[in-house]
Amino acid sequence: MGSNDFITLFFLVAAVLIFLQLRSVLGRRTGNEKPPRDLYTPRDAAGPESPDAGKVVTLPRRDASSEDDDRFAAIDAFAPAGTSLNESLREINKADASFDPKEFVNGARMAYEMIVMAFADGDRKTLKNLLSREVYDGFDAAITDRESKGEKVKSTFVGIDKTEITSAEIKATEVQITVRIVSQLISATYDKADKLIDGDAENVAEVNDLWTFARDTRSRDPNWKLVATESEHE
Repeated sequence: MGSNDFITLFFLVAAVLIFLQLRSVLGRRTGNEKPPRDLYTPRDAAGPESPDAGKVVTLPRRDASSEDDDRFAAIDAFAPAGTSLNESLREINKADASFDPKEFVNGARMAYEMIVMAFADGDRKTLKNLLSREVYDGFDAAITDRESKGEKVKSTFVGIDKTEITSAEIKATEVQITVRIVSQLISATYDKADKLIDGDAENVAEVNDLWTFARDTRSRDPNWKLVATESEHE
């Protein structure tokens, strides 16, 4: 065998070995192969494949009724569903999503004590921040009359026994809520000679009031103001 034949045989054997090696690697099926793509189907027809395909979990959507139930849960816990008060409070919540009747009542209790004591002390600055213009004018006139006579009021706020919303409504963009407040108060009025002319300096009196608070839903100011007062006699 000549040298040329030997070289030809060498390359033939090498080619066979390389072929067998490639076949052992490329020709093995692992079960993870992708199905063949139809070359005659336009690429755009199938739509682009999302890089996160297979990683997206579709969450169940909440229907509108479920969202309403959650939204009005605080109101339903405060006033029985189906009552006129419940419906009114729901309408207020629709106009002002931040409205919570329980929080409102807590705020009304604090405002009540502050207003009662500010009136007794003649604290006009505090009253001006908590009252509407009309109500403030009435309180201011009463304080001015008292001062002109040299009278003084000494009050001790004992506490609030009961607070409940009796009615609620929306007038244009203004929300109005009336609250019945039953409080315990010691109040006595003295003349300029320091003589008791009204009230009782020792005994606790029960006071029943109907106060109406209002707030403009368009305003950024979250505070409510007292717009009407009425004494309730049982």
